[in-house]
Amino acid sequence: MPLPISEIERELVHTRRVRYEGYKRADGLWDIEAHITDVKSHDCQLRTGVRRAGLPIHDMIVRVTIDRQLNVVDVLAVSDAVPYPGGCETIGPAYRKLIGLNLVKSFRDAVKERLGGVQGCTHITEILAGLPTAAIQSFAGEMREDRAPGRKPFQLDRCHAMDTSGPTVMQWYPEWYVAKEKAGA
Repeated sequence: MPLPISEIERELVHTRRVRYEGYKRADGLWDIEAHITDVKSHDCQLRTGVRRAGLPIHDMIVRVTIDRQLNVVDVLAVSDAVPYPGGCETIGPAYRKLIGLNLVKSFRDAVKERLGGVQGCTHITEILAGLPTAAIQSFAGEMREDRAPGRKPFQLDRCHAMDTSGPTVMQWYPEWYVAKEKAGA
């Protein structure tokens, strides 16, 4: 269901787009690309000059190459549009600090530790948070469930719908359904 139309008149002034794309490579690795753009609907006065309406203030892309276990084996970060030319776009090589991390083992904490604050770019670092779920969605349907018999599927108990005491799990993963104890019972 879409959001209801606003009853108050309003004007679009800013659009931020974040896009993730997953690529299966011929060499058995995977590329997950995260792309962020910020665009104003009006001319915008920056310290570095006027950015015309429709031209991006930020246009940044990170490509993270991972193996089947979600280990980061390579990283490339580029900035095609920035508010401070000569400064912002120089940080790309710092993102190679992600090599060796695993997307599903404390990845977001490690990103903050290695690239938080002045160690990285706020915008590039921000879009990295979506990489783990983008990678998992990219793998969905491509790789069989690699789990030992009797081991709980990774997605269970990770969100509202996949609560092992909820109706979705009762319907689709009945062997993992656990009824909640009723209050006072």
